[in-house]
Amino acid sequence: MRIRAVHYATGTPIDLLVEGGNIQAVENPNLSRPDLESGWVAPALFDLQINGCDGFSFNSPNLTREHIHHIAGLCRRHGIGAFCPTLITNSADALRHAFATLAQACAESPELARALPAFHLEGPYISPEDGPRGAHPLRHVRPPDWDEFRRFQDTASGRIRLVTLAPEIDGALPFIERLTASGVVVALGHTSAKPATIRDAIRAGARLSTHLGNGSHALLPRHENYFLEQMAADQLWASIICDGHHLPPGLVQIIARAKGPERLILTCDAGSLAGLPPGRYRDWDQEFEVVSEGKIVVPGTGFLAGSWVFTDVCIGNMLNFTKAPLSQAIDMATVQPRRILGLPTPELTAGQPADLILFDWEPGGAFSVRSTMIAGAVG
Repeated sequence: MRIRAVHYATGTPIDLLVEGGNIQAVENPNLSRPDLESGWVAPALFDLQINGCDGFSFNSPNLTREHIHHIAGLCRRHGIGAFCPTLITNSADALRHAFATLAQACAESPELARALPAFHLEGPYISPEDGPRGAHPLRHVRPPDWDEFRRFQDTASGRIRLVTLAPEIDGALPFIERLTASGVVVALGHTSAKPATIRDAIRAGARLSTHLGNGSHALLPRHENYFLEQMAADQLWASIICDGHHLPPGLVQIIARAKGPERLILTCDAGSLAGLPPGRYRDWDQEFEVVSEGKIVVPGTGFLAGSWVFTDVCIGNMLNFTKAPLSQAIDMATVQPRRILGLPTPELTAGQPADLILFDWEPGGAFSVRSTMIAGAVG
């Protein structure tokens, strides 16, 4: 198969020759007729934080393999070739069911195993305070427990590679050390920690801030606070939800300047209601509302509950909010999330897997995915 498009990083037209699921060659366009043609081509997207979509949640006690396939299929339509299914604060039984179902689905389907190379546990070891806790259910928030986590990891067949927690919780710092020693990436999030505790967590091994700027109090001390401490810490990478609702454009610009393109990761944090029409829905044993402008809230609180959009929209917003080069914005949703998890990073070179997005974009305009190719197959 011959694919003709403009290389997202170099801005030059190329032909990609794809065979057997891999890129066989990269050539200058010639008189040969391409099988597929698009404005641009880039590696398929990778998102660290997908909770579900289209009414299906990884956190549901009724999660099935069919639900997992449905979520992965819809994500693929938005250019997301792979992602971390994310489980939030819940009972031990519910978390074990979800991890077991995910692990079994990956064991039975090479396609899913490719799409879900790592699992993300966000909670339950987070702040119980209103604001930092966000939409996580208070009754299931608890201190870290290594034996409990090992049971989760065993149930997940060792696929948990990212854990988000609050470092101020009793026992969190030695827990971070044990996670780090076991090869799990530790992210700070849903925290009300003092700046000194953030520094202690970094020394213990924390490497990432989960959705920096969200999952926090509405008001913070002007100078000494956990948000500024994380933004200033060069040792911490940061993921941000650039959906147009979680962070205002000016703050996206500030975080981008503080972290730089190599320590910034775009996530959509898609909730189970992503893509659904406006209305009230029930999930996680509580009520949520999709409002007309495309965001998901806990009714009556103003707390956001995941995002309504997908990673492709976040890339478009990043380009428009910051005027970042196209290559940097896409790398934040392809190369960087894979790099922090220690997964192979994609390149448009011979011998690489043909996991691609074909898309349209022009400066100041929309970022629009035409099609997604995984292992040489368009779906």
